[in-house]
Amino acid sequence: MEQTRAKHPIRKVVIAGGGTAGWMVAAGLSKSLGKLLDIKLIESDEIGTVGVGEATIPTLMNFHHLMEIDEREFMAETMATFKLGISFENWRNVGEDYIHSFGTTGTDHWTAGFQHFWHKGRERGLAGDYGDYCLELKASLHNRFAHLPKNGMNYAYHMDAGRYAKFLRRFAERYGVQRVEGKIAEVRKDLLCGDIRALRLDSGVELEGDLFIDCTGFRALLIGETMGVGYEDWSHWLFNDSAAALQTKSVGDAIPLTRAIAREAGWQWRIPLQHRVGNGIVYSSRYTDDDTAIRTLQANVEGEPLMAPRILRFKPGQRQQTWKGNCIAIGLASGFLEPIESTSIHLIQRGIIRLMQMFPTDGISQADVDEFNQQAQTEIQHIRDFIILHYNVTNRRDTPYWRDAASMKVPASLQHRIDLFRETGRVFRIPNELFAENSWIQVMLGQGIHPRQHHQTADLMGDDELAHFLGSMATSIERTVAQLPAHQQYVQQYCAGTGW
Repeated sequence: MEQTRAKHPIRKVVIAGGGTAGWMVAAGLSKSLGKLLDIKLIESDEIGTVGVGEATIPTLMNFHHLMEIDEREFMAETMATFKLGISFENWRNVGEDYIHSFGTTGTDHWTAGFQHFWHKGRERGLAGDYGDYCLELKASLHNRFAHLPKNGMNYAYHMDAGRYAKFLRRFAERYGVQRVEGKIAEVRKDLLCGDIRALRLDSGVELEGDLFIDCTGFRALLIGETMGVGYEDWSHWLFNDSAAALQTKSVGDAIPLTRAIAREAGWQWRIPLQHRVGNGIVYSSRYTDDDTAIRTLQANVEGEPLMAPRILRFKPGQRQQTWKGNCIAIGLASGFLEPIESTSIHLIQRGIIRLMQMFPTDGISQADVDEFNQQAQTEIQHIRDFIILHYNVTNRRDTPYWRDAASMKVPASLQHRIDLFRETGRVFRIPNELFAENSWIQVMLGQGIHPRQHHQTADLMGDDELAHFLGSMATSIERTVAQLPAHQQYVQQYCAGTGW
């Protein structure tokens, strides 16, 4: 029977696993707390990483700002391009597209969001498409980009995930992180309290630690296999459990959009980098097989393949605890949804920031553990609901996959959001939630949910005033977009890739 652990200072941190998650943790801890800690990272050259997290969201800039990472250097070394949003193709109906862009749309009133003024404008024949009032969306449609004063353009990145891990490794090693080559052969536990004492490698080397970070991916060697923390399976809401990744040569200019193209039993991604295009298909093994999925992918890529397709397996869901004892799971070991909204790296980043905020310098406190776990669970559940929305609200009934997605019973928390928007046009952001109101509005409108009413504040505007309000906004955006350089041209001038 496990006894209560003695509280002692945390000085030795061992990170199990490299890749994006491991090296982001190493970078974050070493930059902020490196002078107080002995940090070692175990990584094997023989174990490949998932390596498909090549699209990001704007929150990554917050992490880079905290790390004082130079954007040009990062982009050049990871062959990155800019991303203004995601193009969803065939999701509502086959042949219909919409864009979930970054940033905001229109101008809100304190009593009501812009969507209410737009809704009235549509009723009166005075408004264009909802996206006409979003700078990032219009710029993406014209393949244009530039940094604007006062952070006037919201953006993220497409990047080479393998190069990003190497970039962060060099960064972390400058702050004292020691990389140890090898495979973990045994996890040694304290038989009295149940904590992890050391990791023994296949070379015979044994690494003792006070705190262990599990970045071993889907295997979850420490948090799952060793600490016995269970996994909550969400596959009844998120059907996809497989992916095939494929890289191709670029055949045209890189666009500032991730493309998400819905297929018969899943969806295909296209992510344009400076030196190639990342492609893949995410699908459900219940509705199709690997060979069919790969044929679908290969039939819908452009450019010469640079590799054979790689199959990945995953189970959508969350770890029941991300922190247990002296073990914390970050990255795929803590849970995984799917890459549709590019949230995997964001969840890694949030886990790191949470760890730094609650770092148990003087010893592990159960109150901190409980708070950490509660925040992690709440955060991923909000993202889960947003992703389920894409599948459940659709007009597609052409395959069993889409029919079942449209008819499934969704979480009550998501159903409330859908009902609220459909009935009233209102969206309220939950505190500390990743996706803001504009994200929910763009996806719900794009998937075909149209509010039945608008807020009465919009009725205070007469037709002339409303037409001027909407028209001046759209005209201003069009003028700004017209002055922006082509995205490809801007990338080449700002952050042309460097060879290693």
